[in-house]
Amino acid sequence: MRMRYLLLTLLIAGALSAQTAPAPAKPAQIGGVWELTMQTPQGDMTADATFVQDSDRFKFTMPGPQGMELAGEGTVKGKDLEWTVLISGGMGEMTLTYKAKVDGETMTGEVQAGDFGSFTFTAKKKK
Repeated sequence: MRMRYLLLTLLIAGALSAQTAPAPAKPAQIGGVWELTMQTPQGDMTADATFVQDSDRFKFTMPGPQGMELAGEGTVKGKDLEWTVLISGGMGEMTLTYKAKVDGETMTGEVQAGDFGSFTFTAKKKK
């Protein structure tokens, strides 16, 4: 009898915890072209950034300075994005780490640019 009571209690507790567990947030839909403006010490730099999304992962491309193309990959968790871009040049390699939050068709965030520090950016999805 005690065993049945214990088993029933465990089943009820399990059912209740399954009902109260929050559902994982769906990834924001970011696929498409965004006009991204980075605030730098040299002034604002604006370029069209392209995001190709596959569920919670994406690929990123954007024209960079002096004709180079910036390309990277990242993840979307709910409204939070993170991606990295590796730049190779005459001074070696540098990793850019972008972190952003999406709100509908706008995005705000920060990019960490190695020893150069971090810069804020905003983006607006193009129609």
